[in-house]
Amino acid sequence: MYKILANTIFLGKDVHFLPDCHSTNDIALQMVRKSQAKEGTIVICGHQTSGKGQRGNVWVSEAGKNLTMSLVLKPDFLDISEQFFLNMSIAIGIRSFLDDYIPNAKVKWPNDIVVPGFGKIGGVLIENILTGSSWEYSVVGIGINVNQISFSNPKATSLAKISQNNFDLNELFRLIITRIEQSYLKLKKGKIHEIRREYLSHLYLLNQKAAFQSDGNEFLGEIQGVDDSGKLQIADETRGLREFDLKEVVFLE
Repeated sequence: MYKILANTIFLGKDVHFLPDCHSTNDIALQMVRKSQAKEGTIVICGHQTSGKGQRGNVWVSEAGKNLTMSLVLKPDFLDISEQFFLNMSIAIGIRSFLDDYIPNAKVKWPNDIVVPGFGKIGGVLIENILTGSSWEYSVVGIGINVNQISFSNPKATSLAKISQNNFDLNELFRLIITRIEQSYLKLKKGKIHEIRREYLSHLYLLNQKAAFQSDGNEFLGEIQGVDDSGKLQIADETRGLREFDLKEVVFLE
């Protein structure tokens, strides 16, 4: 179904399409460990039955309606301490792609893609393969809700639900991979300050008062930014600036 891409430099020159699979990330990781994948390899699935999301959640996707895939990258030009810049790069590539179809898509820290007023439209899960201080590979799992209309999660949405249009998945696959590659190459050229600036300019709830929860305690605060290691910086109304790692803070919405 999905063919090798002609309009990219390295991403999508090796495409593996599976009608059904449990998790594209798991399959891509297995391929990397067996030396069956290289940088640019893409595993894409028509129906993913056990897709993985952030915080151990499951990504539920209706068969044949959405884009669920994993990209194999080798970002060894980054220091291990700079892992979150890869997250930023992928997220802004996806968000840029969505700009052509729907307005005002935002990146919800760390890697959800949301449309305010509608809900979550996509997500990213990056699993890194590290050997000591060396970065071997990264497997970038991406899920984008495209033509699915009904969701068990009321906070989920899709391109079709927002725009009232139906989309060609093959065409969207080609376009989203092009945007991701452009963003990744910008990172590879060392333009991390540009990547950070773009990420922050589209960060959900940046400088807006909102409710959060940490260690079972609710608080009001404003997101101020993200540090180099990927920690979310929130100005707590009562405790001042605080930093949170993954799973340490929950958005209350």
